[in-house]
Amino acid sequence: MIRKEFNSKSKTGEPGTLTGREITGSQAILEALIEEGVNTIFGIPGGANIAMYDALYDYKTQLNHILVRHEQGGVHAAQGYARVSGKVGVVFATSGPGATNLLTGIADAQIDSTPLVCITGQVYSHMLGTDSFQETDVINISAPITKWNYLVTDAREIPGILAKAFYIARSGRPGPVLIDITKDAQLHSFKYGGYTKCESIRSYKPRPTIKLDAIANAAAMINGSKRPMILWGQGVILGEAEKEFIDFVEKSGIPAAWTILGAGALPTDHLLNVGMLGMHGNYAPNVMTNECDIIVAIGMRFDDRVTGRLDKYARQAKVIHLDIDRAEIDKNVKATIAVCGDCKETLPLLTDLIHAKSYKEWVDKFKLLHDEEVNIVIENELNPPNGEITMGEVINQLNEFTRGDAVIVSDVGQNQMVTCRYAKFNDSRNNITSGGLGTMGFALPAAIGAKIGAPQKEVIAIIGDGGFQMTLQELGTIMQTRLSVKIIILNNRFLGMVRQWQELFSNSRYSFVDLESPDFVALAALIK
Repeated sequence: MIRKEFNSKSKTGEPGTLTGREITGSQAILEALIEEGVNTIFGIPGGANIAMYDALYDYKTQLNHILVRHEQGGVHAAQGYARVSGKVGVVFATSGPGATNLLTGIADAQIDSTPLVCITGQVYSHMLGTDSFQETDVINISAPITKWNYLVTDAREIPGILAKAFYIARSGRPGPVLIDITKDAQLHSFKYGGYTKCESIRSYKPRPTIKLDAIANAAAMINGSKRPMILWGQGVILGEAEKEFIDFVEKSGIPAAWTILGAGALPTDHLLNVGMLGMHGNYAPNVMTNECDIIVAIGMRFDDRVTGRLDKYARQAKVIHLDIDRAEIDKNVKATIAVCGDCKETLPLLTDLIHAKSYKEWVDKFKLLHDEEVNIVIENELNPPNGEITMGEVINQLNEFTRGDAVIVSDVGQNQMVTCRYAKFNDSRNNITSGGLGTMGFALPAAIGAKIGAPQKEVIAIIGDGGFQMTLQELGTIMQTRLSVKIIILNNRFLGMVRQWQELFSNSRYSFVDLESPDFVALAALIK
C-alpha cells in the first residue's frame, strides 16, 4: 500500500502511541528520532526526501527542524551540535547532489569521531542503477568515510535499521552513519510494531575487554619513570572521562600536553597543563617530547601534525597508549604497553595503582621553556607594542570577555591555530574545530549547531576571511532562526596559512593567495 505523496494528515501523539497502527516509512523515521531523544534536525527538503518532510509537518511540536542553506552547512551544523552536546547529530538531505553535498562533513566527522546519523532520500527502488534524475550511489561513495551505511528499500526495515544506526554512531569510538532510504520505502505503509533501541550487535564489539595485566604493567612503568609526560586527545572528552583524567593527572603529578581536539579536558590554567602539541603548538611540549622517558598517550592518535617525522619522533621514550580503538594502537607510533579500552574505565584502574608523586625539576623545565616562548613570541603576539592588530591580540582580548566559559568555534587556517593556542577553555566541550580533515568553512555552520546544542552558553565563531566565504550563505540560517551567534572574522586579506607555507617553503612565491573580499560589515547589516 502506498499513501498519497502530499496528503499526510494523521496527527501524532506521544512516542509509542502509533504501535499497532499502519504508518508510513517516513513516519517511522520520525518516530525513531523521537525515541532516540533527538530534538533537532538540520536539513533541506528535495524531491527524494519530500515524503519525510511531508510527515515532519505533523511533528513540528516534537522535532525542531533547522532549514540550512546548503547540505554541507547542515552536516557541519549537526557536527557542532554533537560536539558541544555529546548527543548524536542528525541531518536530512535529498538524493544526488543533496547526498554528495554531505560528504565533506561526513568525512570530517569520521576522522574527528563525531556521532552523526545522516538520512538521505533516494530514488524509487525500481529505478536504482538506471541513472535516473538525481540518482547517485551514495552508499558506495560514502563507504570509506562512514562508520556504517545502509540502503533501505523496505519501509518495514526502518525502525530496526535506525536503532542500529544510532547505536553504532554513539558507541565505542563515535562516528557518522549514513542511511539511504528509497522514495517508495518512505511512502509505503506497514503495521508498526513499536521501536526498540539497539543495545548490541553480534559482529560489533565497541567496548574492548580490558586487560588488567596491561594496566598493572603501565602503572609499574609510570611509577619507575623519572621524566614522564602525558599527551591527551579528544578520546578523554568522547569518553566523558574528564574527572577521571584530572584525578589521574593530579595524582601522578605528570605534566600534560594536548592535541587541539583535546583542549579543555584539563583547564587551560591548570598547573600541569603545559600547552598544545604539534606543528603549530607550544614550544615546551614539543621540545620535551624528545626528552621524556615515558609518554602516556590517552585518547589521541599520534597524528602527523603532532609527530612530524615518525623516524625522529620521541625515539628515546617508551610509550603507554590508552585508546578505545584497537586500530589506533601501533598504527603510527609503536606502543611499549597497549591499554585498549574506554578511558572512563581504564583511567581509574590505572590511577589506583600509580604512586602519588611530583616531578618539580621536570615540570620546572617546561615552565622555563614556556617563559622563553612568552618572551620571544607570545608577548609580542598578544600585546604588540605597535602596528596592526594581531590575531593573538584579538583572542587575548576575547579571553577578557569570556573568562574561558564560552564555546569557541574556530575555522581552519591561521585563525584556528591562534585560537587553539591562546583561547582559554574551562570546559571540555568549549573548543569546537575541524581537526583531522581541516575543513575550511566549518566554523559558521558548526557555530549554528553549537548554539542550538548549548543555548545557555555564549557561542563565538572565529573565522578567517577565506573560510568565511566558503559557507557565508549560512548567515541566512542565522537570520531565519534568530540565533545569537557572535562572529569574529580575522581578515588578513590572504589565504593566510597557505601564504605562510609559501613564504617558508616556496621562497615567498605567493601563488594565488591574495583575497579581495566583500564588505563583511555591510553584509552582516543586511541580515538583521
